[in-house]
Amino acid sequence: MPASFSPAKINLDREVKLSETAAERDLNDSLAEIYSIIITLDGLEKAYIKDSVPETEYTEICSRLLKQYKSNLSDDTVARSFADLETFKRQWHIECPRATERLRVNLPATIADPSNSHTSTSTPHPSVHPSQSSASGSKILLATENFITFLDALKLNMLSKDALHPLLVELIQSVNEVTLENFEGRPKIISWLIRLNGMRAQEELSEGEARELVFEMEGAYAGFKKTLT
Repeated sequence: MPASFSPAKINLDREVKLSETAAERDLNDSLAEIYSIIITLDGLEKAYIKDSVPETEYTEICSRLLKQYKSNLSDDTVARSFADLETFKRQWHIECPRATERLRVNLPATIADPSNSHTSTSTPHPSVHPSQSSASGSKILLATENFITFLDALKLNMLSKDALHPLLVELIQSVNEVTLENFEGRPKIISWLIRLNGMRAQEELSEGEARELVFEMEGAYAGFKKTLT
């Protein structure tokens, strides 16, 4: 006769631990938060495209989510487990294309491309230059100073992502306060923001890359100044 089979008993009241140690629990919490950020950001981008969220609210929420995403990945253990965005998405079976693009640019759409924002579609009076409709002298001065500060940083051989990316973010934000015009060289600023964002925190530009960046930022500065005349 066949031996009798006794199924294993499962205690349904027993708590299943996903983490055995505090370190594992912290890691899982961070990865779960990153997952939540990606899903939330994708939903926010969809709402912005449909004009379902005010621009100021979108910019505030998007900036906060991008900051939280970066903060979580600043931990080496989390970064190693995360690997990269495409790997993480495959592992957790998510796509979120809009969030993927926003994380790649690392700027809200209202800052990265203000010329396509909802409020920029209004037509100013014919006698008013686009860059002069709302820009004050102090805003122009701040944008000018940020261009000079960034170029000076490069000339002082400050070539790491940590040094350059925050300065370039401040620069584009101050420029957007002056003009939404897509002046000559502005796409280069965005391109370098994306390029720097893809680097590791302590990674530095090569000498050739630094020369290229100086050349293109000087061109962007000249293009910006033309919008003021």
